[in-house]
Formats: sequence, C-alpha cells, structure tokens
Amino acid sequence: MSEQPPERVRVTSPWTERPRLRPRATAASEIDAQSEVGAIYVGTLLRAQLRLAASTLLWLGLTIGLLPLVFTLVPWLTTQHVLGMPVSWGLLAFGCYPVLVLLAWRYVRRAERNERAFARVVERS
Repeated sequence: MSEQPPERVRVTSPWTERPRLRPRATAASEIDAQSEVGAIYVGTLLRAQLRLAASTLLWLGLTIGLLPLVFTLVPWLTTQHVLGMPVSWGLLAFGCYPVLVLLAWRYVRRAERNERAFARVVERS
C-alpha cells in the first residue's frame, strides 16, 4: 500500500497578494526627472525671482535713475557748493551708495526667502 505523499501547500505572505504601490513622486524627484510638474516648480521659483529683480530695478530707477531729472528741475543743486563741491556731486558721491547697499541688501534677503520657501515645498512633498 503505497501512501500518497501529502499535497504540497504554498505558503505566501499576505503582502504579496496586495498590488505593489509605486513610490510617491516627490517634488525633488519631479525636478530631477525634468517632468512637467518639476518644470512648474522651477518656473514658480524663477518667476518669483524675476518679480523680485524687476521690483529692485524699479526702485533703483525711481531713486538713483531720476537724479539727473532732479538736477535739471532743481538747478540750485548744481550751483550751490558745500565744502567746495556742488551739492549734486555730493549727492552722487555720497547719496547713491547707501541706496545701492540698501537695495542690494533687500534683494539678497528676499531672494534667500524665496529660495527657502521653495526648499520647504520641495522637502515637504
């Protein structure tokens, strides 16, 4: 009498029956893959930086860029002298640099803020 060997039983994990989930796409992976979503992320940062640069140039034009017009409309600035130098030259020599430093400081601060916000979005996703 030959006994039949016991029937084989396949043992599997419950996890193998479940469909495999693809890893969730992060913003960093979208940017690295240069996908449309990644292009949107990068485009948003570039637009924010462009708006910042445009506003800084506008402020530069409204402050230092209008000085020649001010000198034309207010002629006593070129005729009056302080320490043997026309007031207009003094404004050009000593008034422009603090404005330039202030605008540069403001630009760098806000550009870094834009980049930190972008990094938070990329890290969060």
